[in-house]
Amino acid sequence: MSKPEPVLRVPYSYLDRQFAEVGPILEDIRSLVLSGDFTLGRPVSEFEERFARLIGTRYAVGVGSGTDALRLCLKSLGVGPGDEVVTAANTFVATAGAIETAGARVVFVDCDDRFVMDPDKLERAITPRTKAVMPVHWGGQPADMESILAVAGRRGLSVVEDACQAIGAARDGRKCGAIGVAAGFSLHPLKNINVWGDGGVITTDSEELRDGLRLQRNHGLTNRDEVAFYAYNSRLDSLQAVVGNRLIQDMERITAARIANAARLDAAFAPLHPRVVLPRRSPAERHVYHLYQFLAEDRDALLEHLHARGVEAKVHYPVPLHLQPASRHLGYKAGDFPVAEAQARSILTLPVHQHLTDEEIEHMIRCVRGFYAR
Repeated sequence: MSKPEPVLRVPYSYLDRQFAEVGPILEDIRSLVLSGDFTLGRPVSEFEERFARLIGTRYAVGVGSGTDALRLCLKSLGVGPGDEVVTAANTFVATAGAIETAGARVVFVDCDDRFVMDPDKLERAITPRTKAVMPVHWGGQPADMESILAVAGRRGLSVVEDACQAIGAARDGRKCGAIGVAAGFSLHPLKNINVWGDGGVITTDSEELRDGLRLQRNHGLTNRDEVAFYAYNSRLDSLQAVVGNRLIQDMERITAARIANAARLDAAFAPLHPRVVLPRRSPAERHVYHLYQFLAEDRDALLEHLHARGVEAKVHYPVPLHLQPASRHLGYKAGDFPVAEAQARSILTLPVHQHLTDEEIEHMIRCVRGFYAR
């Protein structure tokens, strides 16, 4: 009796491949340990300078996580109890969590066929209590910032970009994170540029905001002995900055590989329409594919089919935030955001990371095509 052929595993996480050769990073960490420069040390300021250059802003401020990056942006803009912040209905919990823990109320807006905030629905979500708008560059797809800024400008609102998944993304040549008054990025281990734990970065062109953010992340301390106001402990660790300083140098290669992988998948799946629906792409936008997503007919069966064949596909996310228990107090109900809800029922994410092999990409393509050929 012949043995069954081994299943080719296509991993969603690539960290074992990314850090297979860690010698240079460990040498950098050894130097840090010997220096004792653990808190807001030189590696942090070096990383901030590099990140600001990458995004094209005057300043970057390293913080403890992407969630903190968003929350501290809002706090530095004076957002608090009694205020509302408008964001996309199909985002990760951290976006809404940052708004709520800043003391404000979350107001959701439905998304469009690119999985980002629909600017045509933004105006009606604004009330006299609205203090800011937080568009999300979901999965690395730039939101329509021009239209969002136009609405916000008419109403005198600040725009804070949730760019946590969008390092290097751009629209009409402008980098995400350099368009609103400030932006929050995540350095979580599965982000395109990552560290060995949690980390985040805020970008801004405002010197006043930069100075306030530096206080917000460090207890409100103006120096060792004086406190301007009570604030947070949310510093980017020097150790994480050491890792970030290595990986940020490889940013363009990482991004180009993800874009190329996504293009191969797009070309393979386009003929499967309408059973597979790809999001609308625009040559004016640089999608950096933190997530490669599409809408799939019979999604749950396809997911099971892929898992059985070693493809670690995911769903981001099966239950929209406005229907989560945490949002009960907001008063939303099923049907309030029909596009986000419909997408949640059929959206699927495939691995697209820079460490995929040609064999792994072709295996994913065969699996998806094979499912719909049945």
